[in-house]
Amino acid sequence: MALQELHYTFRATEPQPFPLEWSHSGVVGSGDMEVMFERCMLDGEIRFKVVTPVRGFERVWEQVLGRFVNETNLADVSVEINDNNATPVVVLMRLRQALKEARKEAEG
Repeated sequence: MALQELHYTFRATEPQPFPLEWSHSGVVGSGDMEVMFERCMLDGEIRFKVVTPVRGFERVWEQVLGRFVNETNLADVSVEINDNNATPVVVLMRLRQALKEARKEAEG
């Protein structure tokens, strides 16, 4: 099965920096995904790289990722997602979970 790579860039309305230099959450498994965050200087942007075997859902990815950015205002971070057929609700849940874990870790 050939993988495709998708790239998206968003700008938060009220930019909030990622709380750690780097974070990893999840696993690549059937119907699941892993997500990696790396804090970067991106002038208030957030960049996503999605690697997925599923074709034809570019617009759905854009909508789900845009919703995450609108909810969190996360900025100045590069996000890599390695997907294995996760549904949109799982994608949003994993992103939220990964951010929550990073914030908790940053608090000590």
